Amino acid sequence: MQKLDRKLTLYGLTMVAIGACIGSGIFASPGHIVELVNHQALVLVVWCVGGLIALTGALTFSELGSMFPKAGGVYVFLREAYGDIMGFLYGWVILLVINTGALAALAITFADYMTFFIPLEQSGKILLAVCTIIGLTLINITGVNTSQWLANIFTGGKLLALAGLIILGFIFYDPANVELSLNFTNLPNDAFSACLLALIGVLWAFGGWHHASYLASETIKAERNVPRAMIYGVFIVMVVYVFANLSYMMLLPLDAIAATDKVAGDAMLTIVPWGGKLMAMVIAISVFGTIAIYTMSAPRIYFAMAEDGIFFESLKYIHPKFKTPVNAMVIQAVWAIVLLLFWGTFSNLITYVTIMDILFMTLAGVSLFIFRKNRPDQQRPVKVIGYPFIPAFFVIISAIFVGNAFYGKPLESSAGLLVLALGVPAYYIFKFRK
Repeated sequence: MQKLDRKLTLYGLTMVAIGACIGSGIFASPGHIVELVNHQALVLVVWCVGGLIALTGALTFSELGSMFPKAGGVYVFLREAYGDIMGFLYGWVILLVINTGALAALAITFADYMTFFIPLEQSGKILLAVCTIIGLTLINITGVNTSQWLANIFTGGKLLALAGLIILGFIFYDPANVELSLNFTNLPNDAFSACLLALIGVLWAFGGWHHASYLASETIKAERNVPRAMIYGVFIVMVVYVFANLSYMMLLPLDAIAATDKVAGDAMLTIVPWGGKLMAMVIAISVFGTIAIYTMSAPRIYFAMAEDGIFFESLKYIHPKFKTPVNAMVIQAVWAIVLLLFWGTFSNLITYVTIMDILFMTLAGVSLFIFRKNRPDQQRPVKVIGYPFIPAFFVIISAIFVGNAFYGKPLESSAGLLVLALGVPAYYIFKFRK
């Protein structure tokens, strides 16, 4: 029987966690967030809160990852806590909503930024996005070592580029742009609700660190390296994001940030006339690297579901030479292309994706309390610090976010729930076949 290769190192997996987070969010979301929360200090607060949510999530998942160092990560946590049906529903929405929706949004963003260098009509951008998903899927099929190499190269490049942007912001900033005093008398009445809605874009930007857990069965010393990779990854991303937003506000007034969806390029234009094209290249490379990770990581969930007998049996097939779940990777690429062609705008896609993602992350957080009660003697190489307060914070804040998102974005939420509901009969069909 073919098995997945265990070749990922701690460094490589940390690069996966960071690279899965840093895609288009830090470049595309800040303008929308400033539009909702038109206050410098509050904008930074929202980014810090998003980072703390992600960090408490990574700390919570560190224990879960050490308990279940298997392919599929979050899928395994949910299946073990709630039964096969919950694990199936997670894999179902990952395939039909979360990861494929993210791939479609990222591919659209990549194509948009490539128009800085290649004149493309709408049909040309769609074709480029489709070819990007197909091409990177085929490259990742050739082995986890190739995937690790891609993650290391592109994630390292992203971090260097963002570090350069931050440094330039501090060197060339305009003091007139920066006013960080938090005067609560000037806040709008709906500031709290606005901040919660702004968290959609922030959590989209932070989303992805848990992709490290999907690759546990291909990680060396997974019971320790998977938790460490998630924690290290989130902490690094949090620091980079907060300072990147501070750099944007040092170079541009809030009104200018709120009016653009290319804030990094506009910020660089204040320094050099070719800054826009430079940042377009950086963003295109960043998004390309994230697509490379997403086409590689989530198919391990469909592979694990197939091995458990609750999904298409063909998805557990491993390529005899490359040791990768080739069929699972192909089916994901096909559905991502369907969403790309038929779903619509970037804004709709990230809302559709983020709400469902955080819903299941909340349930996974709750599973830690279930395991502490029902499996007190199970081996835990890593235990979450600050239990029960840190996981409780993660669960409560995530639940509030989901509830507010359902209220504020009913159309996108309903679409996600419809896909989730369709998963229930699908589960029983697969179970009956088994």
